[in-house]
Amino acid sequence: MSDKWNAFVDEKIIVEPTGSGRLNGLTFAVKDVFSIAGYRNHAGNPDWYRTHEYATDHAKVIKTLLHHGAKLTGTVHTDELMYSLNGENVHYGTPVNPIDKTRIPGGSSSGSAVAVSAGLVDFSLGTDTGGSVRIPSSYCGIYGFRPTHGVVPIEGVIPLAKSFDTVGWMSKDLNLLIKVGDVLLNDQSEEGCFQQILLGEDAWALLKKHDKQALLSTIENTDNAEWKQISAEGLDEWANTFRILQGIEIWEEHGEWIQAENPTFGPGIAERFQWASTLNKLECNEPILLREKIIQDLSSLLGNDGILIIPTAPGAAPLLNLHGEKADKYRARAMQLTCIAGLAGLPQVTVPVNVHGLPLGLSFIANQNNDRKLLHWVNKLYGEK
Repeated sequence: MSDKWNAFVDEKIIVEPTGSGRLNGLTFAVKDVFSIAGYRNHAGNPDWYRTHEYATDHAKVIKTLLHHGAKLTGTVHTDELMYSLNGENVHYGTPVNPIDKTRIPGGSSSGSAVAVSAGLVDFSLGTDTGGSVRIPSSYCGIYGFRPTHGVVPIEGVIPLAKSFDTVGWMSKDLNLLIKVGDVLLNDQSEEGCFQQILLGEDAWALLKKHDKQALLSTIENTDNAEWKQISAEGLDEWANTFRILQGIEIWEEHGEWIQAENPTFGPGIAERFQWASTLNKLECNEPILLREKIIQDLSSLLGNDGILIIPTAPGAAPLLNLHGEKADKYRARAMQLTCIAGLAGLPQVTVPVNVHGLPLGLSFIANQNNDRKLLHWVNKLYGEK
């Protein structure tokens, strides 16, 4: 396979299925943070690769997919230590967005999204802490799913911020996205439907008017939809809360290694790690309390039959090499959207929509542990008729 898209770190990694089942004949790639026996992860950074050992076993989620008949056909690129939403990597190059080569693929599961969008694999695994499956899915015009926090085993995956980390997956085909979900979410019921359809006013306000109108016009069967303000505090305050709590956990996880090895990080990444090093958990009681309130508020809002519809990203993929204030502002707007499910540990599926010639994701969020119900409900709207 010729990888003109620079999606793969190592496409010679082939692991044959160990069983037979619903995923027979399908191929998948994994973000280069999942353990594969006999393989050493890069995690987007040469110093990480240099200072870590080869894995002795596969990550638990890989074992499950192999058991059900899928074939692993390579590892794919990520942002450095998963700490970005851009997908640009100064060490290994940026995966090429197959929809528009002048635009970023989104991160940190950039290679996962590009491999799927370019048709190199049937589906892929990524991780989603602050939007790292949802954002690249939106930018590359594919389906993506972030599950309820803790529902899909994350053993054997390099952590970023453990109370936010999830294993997610992507596909160009919604039915396949559901099929992978049926394998990985096999303890959940798919029965029932959502009666309360909510449109998040403050989330939709983050889009430009023409993007908002175009995306809203594609929503089906929402005649009884109700517009609701998601955040009493403001989504900018929610995003800042997420940023602080995530930063504390990131430094607790990786600070010791960074101080010992002094790794070389690219622009943006280096500054974020430096900022994370200044945070003091003992002084962050307010964000911790706000997160608890957010979890309660969203659980109450959604109940058992509520579904929240928001844009996945604040617009189409930005152009490559966007730096400085403009890049920071766009990232901040993106985080206001992704932090909603992130803070409350909620499942979210993003559906690709063509808006003025470029993809922009439309997202559906349900309450915790309604993952399969959410996937099957979205399939009724957007699956093959």
